[in-house]
Amino acid sequence: MIKVKNLHKRFGKLHVLRGVEVSIKKGEVIVVIGPSGSGKSTFLRCLNLLEQPSDGEIIFEGINITDKRNDINKLRQKMGMVFQNFNLFPHLTVLENITLAPVKLKNEKPKQAERNALALLKRIGLEEKADNYPAQLSGGQKQRIAIVRALAMSPDVMLFDEPTSALDPEMVGEVLEVMKELASEGMTMVVVTHEMGFAREVGTRVLFMDEGSVKEEGSPEEIFSNPANERTKEFLSKVL
Repeated sequence: MIKVKNLHKRFGKLHVLRGVEVSIKKGEVIVVIGPSGSGKSTFLRCLNLLEQPSDGEIIFEGINITDKRNDINKLRQKMGMVFQNFNLFPHLTVLENITLAPVKLKNEKPKQAERNALALLKRIGLEEKADNYPAQLSGGQKQRIAIVRALAMSPDVMLFDEPTSALDPEMVGEVLEVMKELASEGMTMVVVTHEMGFAREVGTRVLFMDEGSVKEEGSPEEIFSNPANERTKEFLSKVL
C-alpha cells in the first residue's frame, strides 16, 4: 500500500531523515518507536506530505505522491491523520467537526454526513457529545473524536502521531481501545507511539528509529524479546 524509498528530510543544515526505506502492506499495523528526536514524527508527516521530503519517493497505492503533478489533496483524503494535540476546531461542535470534511471535500450530502457521524460517535460511546464544543470535553474524549473525524472520510490508511502523549494516564486506555478495535477490523495503520504495551499487543511490525533511520524492524516478538541491534537493546532497557 505504501512504499518509502530512500527518504531524506533536511531542515536547513539539520538532516532529520537519512534514507528511510519501508514497505507497508494493506491491513498491517506498523508501530514506530524510538527516542525523542529520532525522526519518527517527521517520517509520519512525510507520508502524507505535511512535511515535504528533501529526497526520495513515497508510493501510495501505486501513485508517486512526491511527484508534483499528482493532486496531493485528493490523495490525502485517503489518509486519515490523528495528531498529538487533537487539532479540533474549537468554534465548531463535535458533529460539525466530524461532518466538515466529508461535506466540503467529498461532496457528501449534509444529512448523510450527519448520519455517518452519529453512527461513528455511537461506536465510541460519545453520541451524547454531538452538540458539545471541544472545550467541554476531556482530553481522551477529544482524541476519540479526532479519530472519528479522520474515519468519517473512509480513509484507506490511518496515521497516528503520538496520539496518547498529551493525555492524562487514565485517559490513555480509552484511546488505545478505539485504536485496537480499528486494528482488529483490518484498518491499515502507522502509529508513532511511546506506548510499548500497545506496540507489543497490536503491532504486526515494529520499526525502531534512531538518528533519522530505521535501525531495526521485525515482529513485536522479535523486537521486544530478542532485538538484534545494540541501540534497540539500549533503548528498550530504558523504557520497558
